[in-house]
Amino acid sequence: MRTTEECTARASRLKLMAFDVDGVLTDCSLFFTDAGTEIKAFNARDGLGLTMLQKAGVTLAIITGRDAACVTWRMKNLGIEHVYQGIGHKLSTFHELLTKIGVEPHEAGFMGDDIIDLQVMAECGFSAAPSDCHDLNRQHADYVAGKPGGHGAVREVCEFILAAQGKLDNALAHYLPEKE
Repeated sequence: MRTTEECTARASRLKLMAFDVDGVLTDCSLFFTDAGTEIKAFNARDGLGLTMLQKAGVTLAIITGRDAACVTWRMKNLGIEHVYQGIGHKLSTFHELLTKIGVEPHEAGFMGDDIIDLQVMAECGFSAAPSDCHDLNRQHADYVAGKPGGHGAVREVCEFILAAQGKLDNALAHYLPEKE
């Protein structure tokens, strides 16, 4: 793991931040209805963090191994345009995304929790993981959140990036009560 100063410097350059879903935006639980429909629980605070990061000018993306309609709906709700589901080899999708939006690897970040995410985490300029990630992800992440996946880890990382870019106070100001 890098020093706080190194992590901050890496996060300050981000133009793109991509996220895994299961274990990052969710707690890794998979729920299925009797009809076979997959259901996931998303954290509303994580969603607000994503919204603040996007409003601050960072492009967001999802690269996930599973394919679920509820992910499509949640990302549409959040206004996240770049959603890649059912991806077995995330690194090639990551490279395609970089080319598509014209971003260099050092200007992109990725947050993942399991070994399927390690190649992308190693390739990008800033990598993050939730506190309950696989041990190898912990070893290779620039920043490990203090919170677990699906329970505020994404919000923490979003606010870290905003702070690194000098945009956190402005992002929060919109929600603070006016002073008398």
